Amino acid sequence: MIPRYTRPEMGHIWSDQFKFETWLKVEILACEARHKMGEIPDEDIKQIKEKANFDLNRILEIEETTKHDVIAFLTNVAEYVGPASRHIHYGMTSSDVLDTSLAYQLKTAGELLLKDLYELKKVLKKRAIEHKRTICVGRSHGIHAEPYSMGLKFALWHEETKRNIARLERAVENVSVGKISGAVGTFDHLTPQVEEYVCQKLGLKPEPVATQVVQRDRHAEFLSTLAIIGATLDKIAIEIRHLQRTEVLEAEEYFSKGQKGSSAMPHKRNPIISERLSGLARILRANSIAALENVPLWHERDISHSSAERVILPDSCIALDYMLNLAVKLIDNLIIYPDNMLDNLNKTRGLIFSQKILLKLVEKGIAREEAYKIVQDCSMKVWQDKSTNLKDELLKSGETLKYLSKDEVEEVFNPDKMLENLDYIFARSVEKD
Repeated sequence: MIPRYTRPEMGHIWSDQFKFETWLKVEILACEARHKMGEIPDEDIKQIKEKANFDLNRILEIEETTKHDVIAFLTNVAEYVGPASRHIHYGMTSSDVLDTSLAYQLKTAGELLLKDLYELKKVLKKRAIEHKRTICVGRSHGIHAEPYSMGLKFALWHEETKRNIARLERAVENVSVGKISGAVGTFDHLTPQVEEYVCQKLGLKPEPVATQVVQRDRHAEFLSTLAIIGATLDKIAIEIRHLQRTEVLEAEEYFSKGQKGSSAMPHKRNPIISERLSGLARILRANSIAALENVPLWHERDISHSSAERVILPDSCIALDYMLNLAVKLIDNLIIYPDNMLDNLNKTRGLIFSQKILLKLVEKGIAREEAYKIVQDCSMKVWQDKSTNLKDELLKSGETLKYLSKDEVEEVFNPDKMLENLDYIFARSVEKD
């Protein structure tokens, strides 16, 4: 059953209706190719193209007996076509239909995911430019480091999304491969021209060397790419979850009218969208492992990959489509609190300027180790005494004033000075896009 959050476009790609429509398309195209080569009479190809159809419930009914979905499908199609159905599936094996159709499904789903990624890139660029000059504190190990820009956070995600677009374009290209080459891929009963015709009509490329199946490294690359994209969304979600913590509150998910955060605590506004993204990203990563396990098959094929793919391929495409659309809304509506950012930036009382003062001292010609000791001694006093700040401690330090004037110390404590190269970074990333 397709989840209720699934968008109709993506859900349709993985529906039985679309799958069987694609199977029928592959079978008819193979017949068309053989007709063009004089192997199927005009009257028979006319009957096939006019009458070929299927009934979902009838296929399932037949499969109860055959225990084979492709045979059930072909039996049902033959009931519509009549005697001319003897040409359908001629010289083909089940995987010719299954893998070629699957490639078409993955190509179609991948193109939809690419549209989603372009939407995400667009909204990230907008927010990056909007908050280019919104100063916040940068953190390493969760600890305040140096002044940063909220716009840079969005710019970072924007740049990674560009890489994800390139990755997915490659993965879609590499998985858009069909095969109509028979039981072990040797074209023993069909000419390569049939495969070329079918693939060309579906916008696919022929698999250069196949066994009974298209090789599963292609599918593993596709699902690994979806997992990487999911990991990017997880990264974004985790950052937002941290920024929404009560003690931080620099950003917050939009909380709509009538929304409730807790059945017990009426005051709660929780980052539920971000948490949902983090949870679904785990599924994408797990599915990519299953796809990698599908690569080594016995000899020219087995079907150990088939059962797993019926779950991991639609689930991953549907999940990522949902996640990307969720992420676009999350980013677009994300509430930013610049005043809280400044309050947090000042909580360490100037400690985030320690490297700046260290380098100022080094510029005066003293050894880095000596400069480091001067600044660290003052910094440790600030950590221990919440009534003081780094600038005052430096100005009280005789060691500091041996090398720096009061004005030189004062000018260090300006966060704007530390972000002078923002224009350069944006010019080579966001604005270059």
